[in-house]
Amino acid sequence: MAAFVDRYGPWAVVAGASEGLGAAFAGVLAARGLNLLLLARRAEALESVAEPLRGMVEVRTAAIDLAAVDLAAQLEALCAGLDVGLCVYNAAHSQVGPFLEQSLADKQRTLDVNCRGPMIAAHVFGARLARRGRGGILLMSSLTGFWGSPFVASYGASKAFNLSLGEALWYELAPQGVDVLVCCAGATRTPGFVRTSGADGPRAMAPAAVAQEALDALGGAPTMVPGLVNRVAAFVLGRLLPRRVAVAIMGSQTARLSRPRG
Repeated sequence: MAAFVDRYGPWAVVAGASEGLGAAFAGVLAARGLNLLLLARRAEALESVAEPLRGMVEVRTAAIDLAAVDLAAQLEALCAGLDVGLCVYNAAHSQVGPFLEQSLADKQRTLDVNCRGPMIAAHVFGARLARRGRGGILLMSSLTGFWGSPFVASYGASKAFNLSLGEALWYELAPQGVDVLVCCAGATRTPGFVRTSGADGPRAMAPAAVAQEALDALGGAPTMVPGLVNRVAAFVLGRLLPRRVAVAIMGSQTARLSRPRG
């Protein structure tokens, strides 16, 4: 743990930390000894995540909209005086359903939170980490980023953006001592997933297991897929099947999430 803190501490920023995977990252990082700055829109939810961790490490929270036009300035102000060694960008906006039935405003928010947000975070924290000569950036992508994903088309496309961005930064920032990792998670049993999928949803990993595997992989390859089942699925869909078949399989799975439930 001491080596992890030396490289990625003393402070970590977790964007999208109010529940699910973000809350799991906060818990795992606190257990590893990193102080936390937790970001999300809902102040009360952030506090519910932060309070149990305050006996372990110092925890600060800030209720901000990660789609804000002045996000870069807000991040700089919030981190002023903090020696941040790790940024985890977990925040995501997602709508499930046919593309043409989703509002343009929802699609634009997906772009702002899922693409513009991580790009700004990578710019702000990448520069800080490069100056200090060590640290890490962890971007959350998804198996939906590997292929077109019907019924979550905008979300999947945004995760492909994060995959490409993170892999490029892995190469660019490595000589400056900055580790970049893209975590391509499969179905994860977050509150949002449970609300969307219901009892008919696909098998899902626990958020804490995803967070542990992702943080263990920092400093290695540019991308990782947590969970053996997810890794097998990624291999089969990506290496053994024609792309049209892979997209059709993804569609058959995501269609289950878009069906109305009584």
